[in-house]
Amino acid sequence: MRIEPEASLLEAMTPEWTGERFANGRPRVGDDLLDRLRGITVEQAWKPLKHAGYHHQFVGGWQETNPGKAFVGRAVTAQFLPYRPDFDAVVLDAGRREQRSGGAVVKQNWWVVESLEHGDVMVVDMFGKIEHGTFIGDNLATAVATRTGTGAVIQGGIRDAQGIAEMSSINILHQGSHPTGIGDVTIAGLNTPIRLGGVTVLPGDVVLATPAGVSIIPPHLAEAVAVHSEDTQQRDVFGKSRLAERVYTSADIDVPEWGPEVQADFEQWCLARQ
Repeated sequence: MRIEPEASLLEAMTPEWTGERFANGRPRVGDDLLDRLRGITVEQAWKPLKHAGYHHQFVGGWQETNPGKAFVGRAVTAQFLPYRPDFDAVVLDAGRREQRSGGAVVKQNWWVVESLEHGDVMVVDMFGKIEHGTFIGDNLATAVATRTGTGAVIQGGIRDAQGIAEMSSINILHQGSHPTGIGDVTIAGLNTPIRLGGVTVLPGDVVLATPAGVSIIPPHLAEAVAVHSEDTQQRDVFGKSRLAERVYTSADIDVPEWGPEVQADFEQWCLARQ
């Protein structure tokens, strides 16, 4: 058993991505493209994903340690299972062979945090466990902040919620807090496919976390989402300005597709702003 798949397997999981990859095979969406995705809404991401056939890419209902702080980054995925001693022994043996951290005390959540790089978002399937499902406290949250500069999405719990809330640089989305430490769980895979709510998340997916919830964007669709969102933002500014000026009515603007006159006006407006 391996904790993390071979690079060739990660490449095989994401055949439509033709860009740069990390050494472990995980897709590496460029920083410039991540910058373009910052500030967009889950609604803006939804339409191009749906048109591409990706209908299950949103998960809502999170608690936040820094409410309202949105972030974007590349997914590092981890799956945990309820503790079973024979399987846990196999995992610990694999961790020793791969020279993962630990000695007398081995905390498998360390393995995930220590794999993070700048611009990553840790996405953890802790199967909704909160008591003894507290994946990080304020110490590991500090490491996440230092390593990534983004945040994390944890389908499980956290501890030291008050201390983490004082970290203004990141936002941790989670399902609840509890004073207990992590326990009675075993990591089943690092950078493997996981389930987050009703969404399948692959390593290297773009994670768009907003106050409304989390959208998971396949890396090969990140450019299309950015282009659509930029166009939508332009149209929103134009439409609201024309409504405020009473040039058009809401029946002209608030429709799926503008008429020829409005569309032509929009195109001229865009040219004038260049």
